[in-house]
Amino acid sequence: MAERELGTRFQRRFLAARQLSSFPWPELEQNLRTSPDSSLLVDILHKTILHPLSVKYPPSTKYRRCFLTELIKKHESTAPEPLDELYDTLADILNEEESTRCYKTYLLPTGEPVTLSESVAIISGGTTGLVTWDAALHLAEWAIENSAVFSNRTVLELGSGIGFTGIAICKTCKPKTYIFSDYHHCVLKQLTENICLNGFVLEPGTAQHIQTESQGQEAEAMNYQNPKLIVAELDWGSVTEKQLLDLQPDVIIAADVVYDPEIILVLIGMLQKLSASRADRKPPEVYIAFTIRNPDTYHLFQAELEKAGIRWQITPAHSNTVFLCDVQPNVTILQLFI
Repeated sequence: MAERELGTRFQRRFLAARQLSSFPWPELEQNLRTSPDSSLLVDILHKTILHPLSVKYPPSTKYRRCFLTELIKKHESTAPEPLDELYDTLADILNEEESTRCYKTYLLPTGEPVTLSESVAIISGGTTGLVTWDAALHLAEWAIENSAVFSNRTVLELGSGIGFTGIAICKTCKPKTYIFSDYHHCVLKQLTENICLNGFVLEPGTAQHIQTESQGQEAEAMNYQNPKLIVAELDWGSVTEKQLLDLQPDVIIAADVVYDPEIILVLIGMLQKLSASRADRKPPEVYIAFTIRNPDTYHLFQAELEKAGIRWQITPAHSNTVFLCDVQPNVTILQLFI
């Protein structure tokens, strides 16, 4: 039982390509010393690199190579006999060419996957929007624990990036309509591909000028067409009145959009416009998640909110750690009252 649980902990971290230092290596080594047969290593190999999800949607070549090298080290330090399957798998990976794209798969509490195609580089195509940031994982964890906030409501996500938070919410929280939005063209393209990759079909006419390669790629996937899904190109600084009237969100969320002082005033202005354009004059609920990298930027955001007459409060911390397996980042979620 303990060995099976250890294999699952390796699996969750590996499929999501979390830092190798976050894996339970000491526990593995201890298990291998007390029970030196190869069954545990074979189990971990088949739950990670040889898992069907990893074979179909592999993490980067470099990541898999480093992971397997570490696994072989643990085996060699505890067992007298080599395990051919480990070396054969490593040989296959060493023969692969590096790619600029990779996949990360996050397992929901149900065990169901959210798979994303990402850029290997943190900054790619002039944007940081082609990777998933920890604040997006943190916001999704909070949403899963607070699904009533989203159930049967229209949700607008500002700065959706490649789509993790929204896809997780659509699979777990049953929103009526979910509007993904971003501005950078290559981010919108990747976002659209990832939505389709996870078995969703976008509303006709959404993101009409974005050509995707993976439309219908997951024909065998379950179809979650409970929510209506829309991808919107949204420039906060030049949003039109028609766009605002079309959106009409009950809930607005964003993750890791407060990282640059120049963006803060534009974001606050966008939130005020969205609130003012509500047909029923009822302000939307707003939740902003961000990693506090620079306390000055965080305090500036709070100060500008107060200047604009927007009250805020820190949401209580959630108890589940579904996606953030390694050291908890310094992420805060603010609820804003517009």
